[in-house]
Amino acid sequence: MTEDSFQLHQRSIVIDGLQTCAWSREIFEQMRAGGLTVVNAASLLWENFSEGMAYIRTWERHFAENADLIMQIRSVADIETAKRTNRTGISIGWQNTSPLEGRLDYVRLFKLLGVNTMQLTYNTQNYSGAGYLEERDSGLTGFGREVLHEMNRHGVLCDLSHVGDLTSADVIEHSRRPVCISHVLPRALRDVKRNKPDYLFRACAEKGGIVGVSLFSPGLRAGNDATIDDYLDAMTHVLNIVGEEHIAMGTDFSTGHPRPGPWLLWANRDKGYGRQLTEFGRTTIRKPAGFASIPETPNLTAAMMRRGWPTGLIEKILGQNWLRLYHDTWTPEV
Repeated sequence: MTEDSFQLHQRSIVIDGLQTCAWSREIFEQMRAGGLTVVNAASLLWENFSEGMAYIRTWERHFAENADLIMQIRSVADIETAKRTNRTGISIGWQNTSPLEGRLDYVRLFKLLGVNTMQLTYNTQNYSGAGYLEERDSGLTGFGREVLHEMNRHGVLCDLSHVGDLTSADVIEHSRRPVCISHVLPRALRDVKRNKPDYLFRACAEKGGIVGVSLFSPGLRAGNDATIDDYLDAMTHVLNIVGEEHIAMGTDFSTGHPRPGPWLLWANRDKGYGRQLTEFGRTTIRKPAGFASIPETPNLTAAMMRRGWPTGLIEKILGQNWLRLYHDTWTPEV
């Protein structure tokens, strides 16, 4: 890392569109070492209502016990506060709408408790639509349209990363506000189901949304042999599809969860206890060399500078694009 890249990283708003770590003070220290301004903390996958409430209560304890390192993000103004006070802002996110338990009024309830982002479904079918591993993706359900309407109305950003292609297309079409694909890679570069096709990236961007490029090596062309340059190749592909206003970082770091281990094995079963959906819970997965851990986040800034990318573009990818999307989606409609 050069002095120029260090200075650019230090002064930038740096936002990670999704992490799913085993949250601890050690990880919060890693976030500070990586210069992260905001993280969408989304380790909620299959939980019900009471477990969703417990997730929020756990974060309340983290905020109280680690106030020197982190703070809760409820609004865009809070992001500026986090940057100014040299802390990492935590925006509570979900990777499923399962805690709603079929109750539309719970969207507003959880928004009031600080849940800013909800992925519509995680991997398989729920009340609202199909995940990417569902055997038949029948699209956004009628109830799903109502959930989406409530998310739009109350200022909850809709995420489509683990959502099926048809359901994703339906959400983009029906949403009144921009949506995101927070942590994803292009299927055009590696044809695996977890990656998404270019037409969905384009549709998301055309409605004002963001595509966050993931570090998940099974989706990178070089797999476990990938480097930070392979990651930037994937980012370049997405950039060429969506343009510089609609691309960002969504690392999908799962730091602290052993592989294999109980959390990842639970994550890779339908609803947490049903059929095994993938081998990801027990397979060796390495993040790209050069960007394999949270404290190495500044290496991304240096790598983009080495490629000659303009400062304005780098700042957008690091955080300004997420900042704009949060401004457009987090405020409840009047």
